Amino acid sequence: MSGITLTNVTKVYQEGEFSTTALENFSLNVANGEFIAIIGPSGSGKSTFLSIAGALLKATEGQVLIDDIDIATLSEKELSKVRLSKIGFILQTSNLLPYLSVLDQLLIVKKMGGSIKPADREFAKELLTEIGLGEKLHKYPHQLSGGERQRTAIARSFMNNPSIILADEPTANLDTKRAHEVVSLIAKEVKARNKAAVMVTHDERMLSYCDRVYRIEDGILTEEA
Repeated sequence: MSGITLTNVTKVYQEGEFSTTALENFSLNVANGEFIAIIGPSGSGKSTFLSIAGALLKATEGQVLIDDIDIATLSEKELSKVRLSKIGFILQTSNLLPYLSVLDQLLIVKKMGGSIKPADREFAKELLTEIGLGEKLHKYPHQLSGGERQRTAIARSFMNNPSIILADEPTANLDTKRAHEVVSLIAKEVKARNKAAVMVTHDERMLSYCDRVYRIEDGILTEEA
């Protein structure tokens, strides 16, 4: 089974004699082509979930499979490779590099993994054209609107053809119209490219784009009816 599966994941933060349980027996499976949302208040465990799903943080207990690979068994070097090749991140802010053009924002992802081939350049152009930025390839971040910057970040997250897309509050800095554009675009690309995607959000207006919705409170996950 491809995609991502978390089984009975618990994460406990220990500070001296005090411990805080951020996630408790957290189980979730997201298959290829599925777009799910996780909602919940601040401090509910959403960020911890994203860090564990993104191979940035190890669970205290439980299992995390990414494309059937148990990431707990991987070395730091192997985890770094998984993050680069199997996971696409979309953050609250677009995190674009100010000195790179829109096209180069995508190509730098390939450069991090080795070298840029002509096929990579074509794929980047295809992604950007698909999301409506075909005319903006050589523009810089300061020449783009907030929505265009976030769309660039979406295209960048697909650049390495990852298995999983993790979106952290992708509409946080956008007005309603732009927010709908961005989330509908993520949903469309997830379906078209058969990725497993999870969006963590406070924005309940965006949930209609998702196949399933989960709520997390005090580290406990429940599926919304």
